[in-house]
This record gives sequence, C-alpha cells and structure tokens, in this order.
Amino acid sequence: MTAESTSTESTSPSPSHAAVEAVETQLRSHGIAGEVRWLDEATPTAAAAAAALGIEVGAIANSLVFTLDGEPVLVMTSGGHRVDTAFLGEELGGTLKRASAETVREATGQVIGGVAPTGHPAPLRTWVDTALRAFPEIWAAAGHPHTVFPLTYDQLVELTGGTEIEVERA
Repeated sequence: MTAESTSTESTSPSPSHAAVEAVETQLRSHGIAGEVRWLDEATPTAAAAAAALGIEVGAIANSLVFTLDGEPVLVMTSGGHRVDTAFLGEELGGTLKRASAETVREATGQVIGGVAPTGHPAPLRTWVDTALRAFPEIWAAAGHPHTVFPLTYDQLVELTGGTEIEVERA
C-alpha cells in the first residue's frame, strides 16, 4: 500500500535538521531510495502518522527505545501492536523497561515522536516485529516528529541489523 498525497504533506521546500540528515545519509548508504517526507503536522503516534499518510496503522514501524537490563535497545514494532514488555523481556532473557525521554535522546540523538530506526550516534541492538512483514511498504519516522520515510520489511531488518521477533504473545 502506498501513501497518497494528503493535506498534511508539506508542499514547500523541505527544511533541514541534523537528525533527519543523519537518517538520510544512512538510507542512501544502504541503497534505500525512499524519500523523507516532511509533514505540516507532527505525527508523534502511529495513529497520527497513519492518518496523515492514508495507510493502515499496522504499516507504521514504530521506533521504540527500551532498556534491557539497563542497556538502551530499539524495538521496531508495528503501529498495530503494543509491546508486551514482560513477554518480550522473557524472550530476550532480561528485564525490559520503557526508556526515559532523556535515555531516548542520549541513545538516538532524536526526540520521542520522531525516533528513526537509524541515524543514531552509535548502533543500538535492535529487534524487529515480524507483524511488519505483512505490509509490502512500511513507514518509519525519520529523526523528527514531522518526518517519515517508506521502506520494505527486508530493508528495515537490513538497515537496523535487527533480529526478527514477535513482540506480544500470540
């Protein structure tokens, strides 16, 4: 499913932002051709991003930062899911907790609501929700709450070096 142009998509020249530029650099270095889109409205939630793009919420790849036994980690989850932290922590062999806004910013160089799967100061151990595989095209934040970009599930796994996993009990 592809996103159609909507009233929230900016028609003016794209602004510049260091975090977005870092994401764009990583996308190009991985051969991902999807262009970063700047939206007029911030899309800090999967539901807001899906509405702005005119797609199913499940096709939004949320970049969620947690701590696993105190270490920041990234979980890329379908916007149609909530991470079951007890279940996923058991699967990963530790205690998984939602990271504070400060930890998110330190680990990614980005703010909550705009965290991308890439462009971080250092790579984060990453897990990718297998539910995203159901969508031929998925969308992720691009380092700023007003930005998104398209890619495929396989590109997301390769881009992040992520391990495929279910994030909630079946």
